[in-house]
This record gives sequence, C-alpha cells and structure tokens, in this order.
Amino acid sequence: MTTLNELADLVRGPVFQRGEDGYDAERSGFQTAFHHSPEVIVGALDAEDVQEAVRWAKANGKAVVVQSTGHGVSVLADDGVLITTKRMDSVRVDRRARTATIGAGAKWAQVVDKSEPLGLVPVSGSAGHVGVVGYTLAGGLGLLGREFGYMADWVRGVDVVTADGRLRHVTAKSDADLFWALRGGRDNFGVVTSLEVELQQVDGVYGGGLYYDFADVDTVLAFFRSWTADLPDTITSSLGSMSYPPLPVFPEPLRGRHIVHVRFATTDKTRGAELVAPWRDIAPVLFDHLGELSYREGGSIYREPDFAHAYDGNSVLLSELPAEALTAIRVLAGPSAPVPVIVDLRHLGGALCRQPSVPNAVSFRQAQYILRLLSPLEGLDLDTVRSTHDKIYQVLEPWTLGRSLNFAYGGRGPTELVDSMYDKATFERLRELKATYDPTNMFRHNHNIRPL
Repeated sequence: MTTLNELADLVRGPVFQRGEDGYDAERSGFQTAFHHSPEVIVGALDAEDVQEAVRWAKANGKAVVVQSTGHGVSVLADDGVLITTKRMDSVRVDRRARTATIGAGAKWAQVVDKSEPLGLVPVSGSAGHVGVVGYTLAGGLGLLGREFGYMADWVRGVDVVTADGRLRHVTAKSDADLFWALRGGRDNFGVVTSLEVELQQVDGVYGGGLYYDFADVDTVLAFFRSWTADLPDTITSSLGSMSYPPLPVFPEPLRGRHIVHVRFATTDKTRGAELVAPWRDIAPVLFDHLGELSYREGGSIYREPDFAHAYDGNSVLLSELPAEALTAIRVLAGPSAPVPVIVDLRHLGGALCRQPSVPNAVSFRQAQYILRLLSPLEGLDLDTVRSTHDKIYQVLEPWTLGRSLNFAYGGRGPTELVDSMYDKATFERLRELKATYDPTNMFRHNHNIRPL
C-alpha cells in the first residue's frame, strides 16, 4: 500500500486531496450542478501519470473515475481516485493516412482546427467544445451522422490503461474483444489516453436552421415527420424547441419567444439547398440561418451554449415517430410546461443503422429518431424536472428501443439506466468482457457494466 504523498511523487501532474486548495477547481467542468467528490484527484499530464494513478488505486482497493471536459458527468464518485485528462490535449493529423491521433483531453474544435485546412474532418457532434474521448466511446452521434454513421465506427486504435495498470494499444487485430467493448462501452474498461480515428474528406457543408414561432408547432412537427420519411443519407436534420429570453445576445426576431428550430447539415451543397427549400413555405420563418458553412462553423447550426452551466436531461431512441410523440412535444414540452424544457428531436437512419466493417458495442442501430430533453437547473427542483421529462417519455414507451449513452445527464445511480443503453446480447457480452478486463469493477462510477 502506497500513501498519497508517494502517489504525488510518482506522477508529474498535480495531485489534490479533498479539502485542499485547487481541489474544487480541478473537479469542475462544463456541468455545474453535479460534481465528483473523490478522495484524491490526479491531474494527469500523460499516459504514465494515468498508469501510476490506476496502480495506486489498485494497490489501495480504490475505485477510479475519469473526467475530461465534464459535459457528461452522471454517476458521481464520493470516494477513490478521479483522473482528470484535460491537460492531455494533443492533436496530430496525418494527411496521407487521413487519420488523427487525439489526446484524452482534447475537444473537437481543436481537432477540426487542425484537420479542416487539410480537407479532412472528424465525424464530430454539434458542439466543438465537447471532449473527443467521452463522446466517441459513448457512440458519438454527429452533425453528419446519417451520412457517416457513429464516430465510434471510425476509431482505428485506442491507447488505454486497464485495471491492471497496463498501457495497451488496442486495435481490431491486437485485441478484437476489447476493441469492440471500448467503442460503445465508454469508461467501463479503462482510462483511454488517446484515440486514433479516421477522418472524412469534406469541403464544407450546406446547413443551418430555420426558426418558427411555437404557434406553428403542429405544422412544423407534421412536416418534419413526413419530410424525414424519405430522405437521402447525405442529409442529417433535427428539430428543436425552446424559449429564448429577451436578451440582446440573441437575434432580435427570437427574443422573448418560444420557438421551433429546424436544423440541417449535408455535404451535398446543391441538392441540400433543394431539399430544404420547401421548409420556407410551410409557415412564416422568423429567422433564416441557412447557407454554405465551413465545418468549423457547424456549431452555429445548433447554437448550443458554450459556457458552463447546470442542466439535467435524458433521451429515448425511437423505432418511428408516431403522432403521439408530436402531441407530447406540443402539450407537455411547450411554453406551458411546469419547467423549461429544451426539445431536441433528431432524425437517425442512414449510415447510423449499419454496422461498421469492424463491429462495435453501439446498440439500437435500427432507431429512426432520438428525442432528447434537457432542462436548466438554476432555481429549479430536480424531481420536478425529471417528472416533467418522464411524462413525455412514458407516452413514447411503446416506440422506445432504448436510451443513448451520449445523452444521459445529471446525477444517476450506476445501474439506473445502463440496461436500457444496450440490447440484451450486447449487454451480456459486455458483462463477460468486464469480468476479463476489470473483474473487481474498479471502473464503477459510471453507467456501470457489472462483471459477470
């Protein structure tokens, strides 16, 4: 057994014990409502620091949890070791191989900044400030998902420290089982220190959004349902709903309104403009933000906040989009809801339905839509927020296949949601592999896959 002082001597990065100066700052992240409270935090500078932290935890019978940007904090640690990877943010792009090697603390904006000038982009999401590793290991539902599939489908290699303290370079050839489990099993099998991912040849997109008043929600929802029923894989779209406060930071036509926002992204700039054109005629458009964009401007499509804040939310993956879903969104998530509800309804299908050439643990690929609900938590009761969301999810239960690991936010129990995130066969295989790679369940402060 080694002491905390000995651990501090073994790593190059900072070490913080509970109650020390710097502890709270180190555990802070994008999510401000929920925080880990471990005994010790190791601010890793490199893979060797991660190894030493895991070895120390193993020798002392402690749990290990990892945090990069802190967007997806969910199952909270109140003991053990928190490894923060935000300092491990290197990005290296190989133009010839069309790959990027990305450190565990890097954000997507950093990758795009280096890759797009070379005509290459990752299958990243709608917000550049999200961390690469957590997003990818959970599946990674991207801005161009229908065209390219999940980000996990494009991982070519993973450097990971497993529960025995070993640093492994894992590929489909070196360890097919662990490679399968890591891509979809998130942080249940070790601490990932870097990823090698394949990039796509993309020269900008046609995309953006159209905004309508919530008074036209029935028309907009009905058109979204019929329009998405027959689309080429090259276009990815979604529909959002929320209230905009009357602040000058927002476009003037949106201030003080509850709006419906339809978003689009496609690499087919000519046909994309043609496919989107009918949307301008279905109802009065309050604000038109459509046109050709560079990939790094993709964050403007969703206009998601890029500052740390408190929020809670969840999602359901749907086999279809029934009329009942449209009614639930209008009645239960509109301006008369008990708490503010941000609706994010995304069209899936296309490449998202297909297993990649090297299969992974991402489940429910047959889903055609995903409904994500979020609410801010400042001044609101968490139980009221969740009961408001649950009323909507209950309506959709007959069409619900499962939930997305990418979109489960806020403090949860380790097994509260996990069995709804995988189909039965995938979950059982993951549990078998957990028994091989983490038999004592060291990595348990997460949506936990318990070893068989």
